[in-house]
Amino acid sequence: MREEDIISISDVVRFQAQEQPDAVVFTFEGDEMTYARLDRDSNRAAQALASKGVGKGDRISYMGKNSHLYFEILVGAAKLGAVMVPVNWRLAPPEVAYILNDCGAKIMFIGPGFDELVRKIKPALQHVEMIFGAEKAEGDFASYPAWRDGFEPIDPMVECAADDDALQLYTSGTTGHPKGAIMTNGSIFSSRSAGIAEEDLMDWQKPVEGEITLLAMPCFHISGTGTGLVVLYTGGSAIVLPEYDPTQALELIEQYNISKIFMVPAAIQIMLNHPRASEVDFSKLKYITYGASPIPLELMKQAMDVLGCGFVQMYGMTETSGTITTLNPEDHDVNGNEKMRSVGTPLPGVEIKIIDPDSLEELPPHSVGEIATRSAKNMKGYWNRPDATAETIDADGWLRTGDAGYLDEDGYLYIHDRLKDMIISGGENIYPAEVENAIYTNPKVADVAVVGIPDEKWGEAVKACVVVKAGQQLTEAEVIAHARDHIAGYKCPKSVDFIDALPRNPSGKILRKDLRAPYWEGKDRAVN
Repeated sequence: MREEDIISISDVVRFQAQEQPDAVVFTFEGDEMTYARLDRDSNRAAQALASKGVGKGDRISYMGKNSHLYFEILVGAAKLGAVMVPVNWRLAPPEVAYILNDCGAKIMFIGPGFDELVRKIKPALQHVEMIFGAEKAEGDFASYPAWRDGFEPIDPMVECAADDDALQLYTSGTTGHPKGAIMTNGSIFSSRSAGIAEEDLMDWQKPVEGEITLLAMPCFHISGTGTGLVVLYTGGSAIVLPEYDPTQALELIEQYNISKIFMVPAAIQIMLNHPRASEVDFSKLKYITYGASPIPLELMKQAMDVLGCGFVQMYGMTETSGTITTLNPEDHDVNGNEKMRSVGTPLPGVEIKIIDPDSLEELPPHSVGEIATRSAKNMKGYWNRPDATAETIDADGWLRTGDAGYLDEDGYLYIHDRLKDMIISGGENIYPAEVENAIYTNPKVADVAVVGIPDEKWGEAVKACVVVKAGQQLTEAEVIAHARDHIAGYKCPKSVDFIDALPRNPSGKILRKDLRAPYWEGKDRAVN
């Protein structure tokens, strides 16, 4: 296979196994997986999945912490033209069941410790026919490796195209239910495809022989799976952490001479506050890429002093297969500058414009409007949601991000606000509607609105503003505990205000900006 013939995820693995079979692609808890082994065992995985009727376009799911075997299963599915749907393991059982039923996954793989949750929801699962423990047998669920090893390592060689579905990630829904964003082979690799010349890549994008990436962000996010797929495409190597742990991360940085890491700013802060941070040798660390929120200047100064590497801020979303703009190392000034308030400039091949959200007219520089983007990176659409897809992507391929911002005369993009009321806390997207729906099921609650407020550690924290029914009494702890029974812990409010009535406009819409305003007073922008 020639490099220019690479079209799909499966092609990437075939090519790398051909070119460097003995090179290690993933290291997980001491187990080194070479490209040859990944190719061979993903062939076995494909044959195993095919034996259960999985074929092109079918969905399979994985719910567990990060593992090298997640990528093996993903590649095995890709070799059949099937689609991986990683499920956020932090979700509450009803949320997990909804995603599994919505995507129609036939086969499910679970990581260690999730058998009890899956047993609880199994009766509600409409499409899942078989469940396997991804690393070993989990309770009543058989071992995937043992099942896989019963099949020959024969590549099924299913023909796949650039516009075939390859990955489906769920995003929080504005109305309470998440939507499955479909990424294709082409959208995933568009930033690295043959259409982008080597000289158009920035220094931090260019592969360097021998460099090692630390994969610490969860694979149910594009930041986790995307990092792993970029490592594959560039023929690199990654150390896979089950989940972000600052102690482990610091040990691995030294042990493996880690050169690149993607982290959210909250994770960077946790690392810098670790007692060992001042003792670790960071001399091999070249770049930290970060996203979900900007780094406060004081944290940036501390990070640059302690880590001594280049920093790259990334802006994107699941619907754009990850990053679409970057603020490059040369724009990061320890003394602060105007550009550091931005999220940088578009990647090659990415178009950005600012539109009036009502008229859809393009706006001039420094005019705040909705950010729209067009590129090969845009998702194919939302799974089984044609109306939602049409609302998000127009006939000309422009995707409306739901973020408000502006462009300066140099093409730098500045985020001003979020049109969709979304809260980003520690890199997790949280929509008020799903939190409000959970709180509202408490019989003592008359009305509720949820907003994001500034938080030094997580960027934003969830605050609930609750109106209690007449004659009832309710405490903050009761509201939070009730929410935890229905939604993931990270979505639950961190604080609760009890008020007499919610502010509304004449049509009855909650005025969230009025609720948020006191907390954001004096801030440069209304998102953190």
